[in-house]
Amino acid sequence: MSDIENPIFCALDLRDLNAAVALANDLRGSIGGIKLGMEFFYTHGGEGYLKVAQAGLPIFLDLKFHDIPNTVAGAVRALLPLEPALLTLHISGGSAMMSAARSAAQDAKTPPALIGVSVLTSLNEDDLGQMGVSGSVQNQVSTLARLAQSAGLDGAVCSPMEIEQLRANCGEKFQLIVPGIRPEGADTQDQKRVMTPRQARDLGANILVIGRPIVQADDPVAAAQDIVKSLG
Repeated sequence: MSDIENPIFCALDLRDLNAAVALANDLRGSIGGIKLGMEFFYTHGGEGYLKVAQAGLPIFLDLKFHDIPNTVAGAVRALLPLEPALLTLHISGGSAMMSAARSAAQDAKTPPALIGVSVLTSLNEDDLGQMGVSGSVQNQVSTLARLAQSAGLDGAVCSPMEIEQLRANCGEKFQLIVPGIRPEGADTQDQKRVMTPRQARDLGANILVIGRPIVQADDPVAAAQDIVKSLG
């Protein structure tokens, strides 16, 4: 995924399947891919996924697996027929879980990129402290990213604030998937660690996950195209 020309992946976590399919088709040519998360997949399942996939865009299936190694490996194998471009799992599940997922993914003719979730972008240091995690968000993200890399994962999800540090620590080949992206002047809503698309791309993000600023725009296609233009 490192050679993708358009780094914008639109989060289409919509309850209305017809609207999601129509929007995926409308956005084709304006974005680089689509992110489908728990809300979409638990509502519409594999059948809904395949309808969106007909738009012909790479799909980032963001289900954030976190369970014992055998269960996660089975979940990865179950999803391989859908041919997602990327799958997520929580790094905090541990090295054995991530290694099991990596082995399971190799059963695919074209294995999906496995991306580790570090610290959710809705969390800050106060939130981590409540969970018994001491130190800064950046230190925790860095620790988890190095663990994911050592377990053979292809990249990590991080907030824009950790891009520069992870790029330095993990090298150029490690993929950085970045939510918490908001165009200049957009509402940050429930995200606590945000940045503009141009800032995140310039720091070294590979994929920029953007949902509401596109999906909730009066003209989603124009909104997506404006974001791409803002990248220069």
